[in-house]
Amino acid sequence: MKTDVLKAFLGFDRGTMKVSTEIVAGLTTFFAMSYILAVNPSILSSTGMDKNALFTVTALASAISTLLVAVIARMPLGLAPGMGLNAFFAFTVCGAMGYDWKFALTAVFIEGVIFILLALSGMWKVLVDAIPLSIRKAITVGIGLFIAFLGFKSGGIVMDDLATFITLGDITHGAGLLSVIGLILTGLLIILNVPGALLIGIIATSLIGIPMGLTNFDGVASLPPSIDPVFLKFDFDSSHVFSVDMLIVVATFLFVDLFDTIGTLLGVCSKARLQDENGNVPGLNRAFLTGALGATLGAALGTSTVATCVESSAGVAQGGRSGVTALTTAACFALALFLSPVFLAIPSSAICPALVIVGLMMMSSVAEIDLTDYSEAIPAFLCITLMPFTYSISNGILIGLLSYVVLNLFSGKSRKITPVMYVLAVLIILKYLFV
Repeated sequence: MKTDVLKAFLGFDRGTMKVSTEIVAGLTTFFAMSYILAVNPSILSSTGMDKNALFTVTALASAISTLLVAVIARMPLGLAPGMGLNAFFAFTVCGAMGYDWKFALTAVFIEGVIFILLALSGMWKVLVDAIPLSIRKAITVGIGLFIAFLGFKSGGIVMDDLATFITLGDITHGAGLLSVIGLILTGLLIILNVPGALLIGIIATSLIGIPMGLTNFDGVASLPPSIDPVFLKFDFDSSHVFSVDMLIVVATFLFVDLFDTIGTLLGVCSKARLQDENGNVPGLNRAFLTGALGATLGAALGTSTVATCVESSAGVAQGGRSGVTALTTAACFALALFLSPVFLAIPSSAICPALVIVGLMMMSSVAEIDLTDYSEAIPAFLCITLMPFTYSISNGILIGLLSYVVLNLFSGKSRKITPVMYVLAVLIILKYLFV
């Protein structure tokens, strides 16, 4: 009787009914996601945040959030600081906009609280449905290009140039050469469907970097670094919290988080065959709630938005169907807390291949955009291209949304524009005129 209750508590009663299968699935999900333990501290530390603390926070936020999924949503999902969202945090809010990382953390916290309210009320679906599908897909594609660009830049494959803005870096020596080696190695692992290909690629490239003098390991295991440098470091200054910039930043975090979450949840749940006879996914709202709780928790700990990871599909492909899979993944992240010397020693050239491959994976959504309908294609194209070309995720999203409203309004297709889109268009115009 107690065993049956435990199975139902973790959703195991609807799963494979084989504990070993669920555990293997959870391990697979962890290895598919674990590259974030190296990538997230690398990206966020560019803002001045403590890299050692960021490793601990990344592992801790991932472990706790994924544990919440296991207990509350009872689904085979893994949560971690989201790629794209961490790039927006570091390179748009703290880079292009010039704000301190504490401002960005505050925005993530506010977004998380709003997300919780949307999840509890069910209003998340209304907001998601108000944004055109083409723009939703374009946001994912644009972020993919932006992430790939960051990878090329951090790995020395591309560099700035006074005449052409950017050009090919030195790929025959040093960091650039190691990045190319890593791209070839990681690409082969992906093609051969090796489980945990991104993590293996990162580690192997780092090992190759040792004789090249680019990697310096100082051990394997240690106690987790303190999170004190980033824990609860919010900026609630009224001039910042009640500013137009804060509104734009929070809205961007929220939109990207919502679209990524709904896309990932529906895709993973479909692959896991968790829908009922009507095509609905029981417990989907609980999954949204755990994502919202994870985002809020992550901000409090000191990291960018925690989100449901598409890499969860790797575990599902191995037979994961229940919260037991998520519980296993959470346990792995908890164990990873004690491996900080390994992850913190990884050079940028070893991160480069992972960023480029993740960018490729996010590009797949472009196939779902109707490029023959120019009222959809032009705004989507602007959204996609302006992210890397302006070095700003928010610029791409805002101009994509605004152009959608303007082009459809004046081409006689106003019926496609929702009231929410009109409000957003006005706010975007005010932002560019007065901010």
